[in-house]
Amino acid sequence: MKRLILRALAVAAASCFAFPASAACHLHAADVAHAGKACEHAWIDANLRLNDIQTVGTHNSYKQFITPRLYALVLKANPRAVEIDYGHPTLTEELDDGARGLEIDVAYDPKGGLYAHPLGPKMSGEPVAADYAERMARPGYKVLHIQDIDFRTSCLTFVECLTAVRTWSKAHPGHAPISITMNAKDGKSPIPGGANSLDYDAAAFDAWDAEIRSVFQPGEVITPDSVQGRYPTLRDAVLAGNWPTLKDARGKVFFALDEEGAKIAAYRGGRRSLEGRMMFVNSQGAPDAPYAAYMTMNEPVKDGAEIARRVKLGFFVRTRADADTKEARVNDTRTREAAFASGAQVVSTDYRHPDPRFGNDYQVRLPGGAVVVCNPVRMGERCGGTTVEP
Repeated sequence: MKRLILRALAVAAASCFAFPASAACHLHAADVAHAGKACEHAWIDANLRLNDIQTVGTHNSYKQFITPRLYALVLKANPRAVEIDYGHPTLTEELDDGARGLEIDVAYDPKGGLYAHPLGPKMSGEPVAADYAERMARPGYKVLHIQDIDFRTSCLTFVECLTAVRTWSKAHPGHAPISITMNAKDGKSPIPGGANSLDYDAAAFDAWDAEIRSVFQPGEVITPDSVQGRYPTLRDAVLAGNWPTLKDARGKVFFALDEEGAKIAAYRGGRRSLEGRMMFVNSQGAPDAPYAAYMTMNEPVKDGAEIARRVKLGFFVRTRADADTKEARVNDTRTREAAFASGAQVVSTDYRHPDPRFGNDYQVRLPGGAVVVCNPVRMGERCGGTTVEP
């Protein structure tokens, strides 16, 4: 009897994990769930691709609150500074909490020291961390929001941020893919005499890619080349559904340069798509471009239908549930609900948890506390809303 039971279990397990993809593709979410958790997981990994999921990420994930005295000075000078009155825990804590979309702003600093002595603390009479200047004096990309004012971050350098993500990833090898969008910070300091940012050229972007390669090993990053494969362009590959399966994407990260115009042109150089590059680029304004794959579309109320159309076509879209602290302060959930309904793969927020100062429960989470779900627009009839990562 014992042998018969064991044999029956073995046959059941084999039929589950060997379930043909062609047949599994016709299962609805209820059918998958009835097959048991093991079968559900196997079906999801075999049939979902990187763009078939939805998750909640964080906006300016590195950012910490401005110190109270400096914030009071900034707010007095500019009442609109309420827009930057938010902060996040460390990247490790955010990943532990379920964020699978991060955003990191970087500033070019090839010689080091450009941002080592912010003027804001001198104005407010507050000290910076004892080792701040030393760490910021090192050559390489720095992480900050607004130089001299909103410079407090959980990881001062880009390499520190990447190292934190990779360390977490290695400790959680089965995690859903992590998207990391990035802005190339430029412009002048809001304080006269402060640190003005440097411009970006091909050499600056080569150095950016090199820092990613210095932390992540080959095979740990989903690159444009790995998606393009043998297709003529990256866009051709995306429209043909050549994003990696979830099984192949688990435990990996991918990067997207959230810029436009001259910066994208400098990053691409003479490439047809993004051959040899580490980052995808924002093609929101150029959906027909050969490099089109990733898009930032941050107005889901206004652009929800267009986001959904592009998601259905195969593009990977990041949108926002809130901005400038406005929705959270008044518990306005309309943008949040529009973001989820649009099918954007990453819904970004400053409030994965409520801010107790606002006296309401505004936050952005997936139903049931899920970290990642089956995309409601791309996979609605087959498994929309089914938990991919609990």
